[in-house]
Amino acid sequence: MKIIDLTRLLYNQMPVYPGDPEVEIKQIQTINKHGWRLRLLKFGSHTGTHADAFSHMDENGQTLDKMPLEKFMGKAQRVKVADNFPKKVGLAFTAEKLEQDLWQKIRSAKAPFILVNKDCDFPVELERKLLQNKIVTITDLVNLEKLPQGKQFMFFGLPLKIKDGDGSPIRAVAVI
Repeated sequence: MKIIDLTRLLYNQMPVYPGDPEVEIKQIQTINKHGWRLRLLKFGSHTGTHADAFSHMDENGQTLDKMPLEKFMGKAQRVKVADNFPKKVGLAFTAEKLEQDLWQKIRSAKAPFILVNKDCDFPVELERKLLQNKIVTITDLVNLEKLPQGKQFMFFGLPLKIKDGDGSPIRAVAVI
């Protein structure tokens, strides 16, 4: 068994999507003064490697706390846009331009979730269409190029259980 970490590192003042809150990670308590370490974390719900709830782009969509955990894990496969997509597995895209009309092909494959590398061009309208059709989008991943092309792996990327959450940073891993 091999585990590949697909998660971007979170750090103070890291780059964020234009208009999103800046990342602030500040040491609040220290071992020397308090006997333990404690940090204050401030960032948006779509910071770094994150999962989107259906409510992210759909007023009537489910929020994170209402979505079953199975939506954020399962078999997945690294694919290219031109490939024939496998049925009923998550699809992982590396550094390609994803077009708006790709959603029909993803839907036909009955993909439960989409994994998008940090270098992919992922149009907002494609993301909206996927979420409206109950296909989870998990974005800003790293190391997808380390996954074997065309071979299935297990994906795990559980969000925090945020009341009425529209998205959450996750720790994403592939198990081969």
